[in-house]
Amino acid sequence: MSAPEFSNPSTVAAPLGAYSHTGWVRSGSDVLYIAGQVGVRPDGTLPESFAEQADEAFANIVRLLSAHGLKPFHLVKTNLYVVYGQAANVVREARRKNLGDVRPASTFIYVPQLVEPKYLIEIEGVAVR
Repeated sequence: MSAPEFSNPSTVAAPLGAYSHTGWVRSGSDVLYIAGQVGVRPDGTLPESFAEQADEAFANIVRLLSAHGLKPFHLVKTNLYVVYGQAANVVREARRKNLGDVRPASTFIYVPQLVEPKYLIEIEGVAVR
């Protein structure tokens, strides 16, 4: 099994942020789907600030990867859902803090609300080994 390969072909504009346009997974890989993670701490509490929720949501992604023997570089795709009005730069900082230089294919979507109004961000992912 090989590691995922990421690319940004010259036939499209360079990525506008910390992501890759494509993630290639060769056959024979194990795939882990990560359900949407909100900013709830392991003890069940929810931070009030958006920055803390963003940090905790990314930390939850890393915790779930670790629970399966994986690291952030195994992420191939992330989808980020952020309540409209929250600052994108806060998400970028939380991503950098938790994922480092990892640049999976990624989609960032502003939404009017998540399932509970108290949640300000939700992140789902796909990882491979």
